[in-house]
Amino acid sequence: MTQQENKNNKDKKNSGPIFESERWIWEKSYPRGVSWRMPLVRKPLFHVFDRALSRYAENVLCDFMGKSYTYKSIGEQVERIGAGLQRMGVRKGTKVGLFLPNTPYYIMFYYAILKTGATVVNYNPLYVERELTHQIEDSETDIMVTMDLKFLTDKLEKMFGATRLKKAVVCPMAGILPFPKNLLYPLFRAKDISRVEYGERFVRFSDLADNDGVFDLAVVDAEKDIAVLQYTGGTTGVPKGAMLSHGNLYANVLQTVGWVGGIVDPGRDVMMGVLPFFHVFAMTVVLNCAVMEGMKIVLHPKFDLDALLTSVKKHRPTLFPAVPAIFGAIAQSPRVGRIDFSCVKFCMSGGAPLPDAVRQVFTEKTGVVNIAEGYGMTETSPVVAFNPAQGRIKQGSVGLPIPGTIIEIIDRDDGVSILNTHEKGEICVAGPQVMQGYFNKPDETDASFRHGHFHTGDVGYIDEDGYLFIVDRIKDMIIIRGYKVYPRFVEEALSQHPAVAECLVAGVPDEERGETAWAWVRFKDGHAATEEELKAFLKDKVSPIELPRKIIIRAKPLPRTAVGKLDKKAILAEEGIVKA
Repeated sequence: MTQQENKNNKDKKNSGPIFESERWIWEKSYPRGVSWRMPLVRKPLFHVFDRALSRYAENVLCDFMGKSYTYKSIGEQVERIGAGLQRMGVRKGTKVGLFLPNTPYYIMFYYAILKTGATVVNYNPLYVERELTHQIEDSETDIMVTMDLKFLTDKLEKMFGATRLKKAVVCPMAGILPFPKNLLYPLFRAKDISRVEYGERFVRFSDLADNDGVFDLAVVDAEKDIAVLQYTGGTTGVPKGAMLSHGNLYANVLQTVGWVGGIVDPGRDVMMGVLPFFHVFAMTVVLNCAVMEGMKIVLHPKFDLDALLTSVKKHRPTLFPAVPAIFGAIAQSPRVGRIDFSCVKFCMSGGAPLPDAVRQVFTEKTGVVNIAEGYGMTETSPVVAFNPAQGRIKQGSVGLPIPGTIIEIIDRDDGVSILNTHEKGEICVAGPQVMQGYFNKPDETDASFRHGHFHTGDVGYIDEDGYLFIVDRIKDMIIIRGYKVYPRFVEEALSQHPAVAECLVAGVPDEERGETAWAWVRFKDGHAATEEELKAFLKDKVSPIELPRKIIIRAKPLPRTAVGKLDKKAILAEEGIVKA
């Protein structure tokens, strides 16, 4: 008997159905006190905030750079912003973009927009003009909310006239800083502050919010009305807007809170807010889940390791969601041994695979044992599976399906057959958190929803205990520090250089970032450029996270498949790069 036959027999012996005896196989592994069948009512998403406001009005909702904001004070601003937006013409169906770093403004506008019945569209502040133009047009964003920072408003100013964008509300950085930072900021950071002309296009935050806070609360159909249009690459690498309904997001909050409920202390827990809210993981887990339970969010405008460690020492966070790159950076910091991490009850890792080496070193340096990996997608609001906060954590697994979520492994050959445990196939998901579809893209929506499942494009298997393991990605994307980078966009930008004949971009394993982007380029005959010149050319065409770390210039043609497509596997093999 061959080695492969032995392996096949072993797999058959260990495999079995994932639904048996009237229950799913993962239910037997659920932590005590958590039920896969817990009720998951769906409500308008702003009920998350209203519930917290009614219970925890005087509690601190967030601390931003030393200034605290209570639920009550944020609530008062939400009402004024909601009234101002309605007077601006915002109503059900309006798309309002949030082009903001993590600040109290994001929280205020997020819930205010939802209360008007309009749809939030999240924008990465690092987007370059090309990305902004595409998303504004594709999402039908008419109004943008931003800050008086030149690197934001300079890009937005170019969107007027070039896109459908009509107005931008500009929020002052100095207005959310504590004394005396609020006075010193305009003096010492004058070069960073916008000098826009306020009027028809740019609107001052103070003018928008100068009202009595009285407005008409929208009547929302939680099942159908879209709360957030969240952009993702889907399964093709082309950015698409995932339509997340109020019910999708509200259900995912209940699922996630229910999953970790045994360790949550409502009204007292402290959530570390270093992940950006424009990312779906942070929007649900850091913002909505924290607000649902009346937590304080320690808000960071960006990832700064020293600032993060200082805030651990000062604010004593109990829950700490992050991407593996952040946990790795903490573990390698020379300061880590002088910081007391005993306050942290649970670290939630998402956005990218958590290497065992990172987990081990982080635990060794901080003493935090309870660090677990989860799995989700933009299209699933995002949480699908997680290792238990109280229960068995399986290294290498992304955990068990969270309450109300069905994960089935489908045969990739026929796209229909449900595979047994330990058999590898495409991960397909059904549950109340799964999106309504892709905005204005019915064909792509139909391609992703087949036979009652959402097809994730990821390959994995479920073991005999119901734990999910991911082994490959069908999608052509690179995940850098938890962010999705689509090679196609970088390749298109690189192809615009007059010297480039052909190019290819692929992900390369990187200890610090998880993955990083490399590019391979062949020039047209008689043309030449240096790696530095190519990077300089790309600087205003791709965001910093998309910029290839390395550009390799080749004299011979790039390898292609039998059907003529550029072959990324072959180029990586030629470089001796092995991807797990």
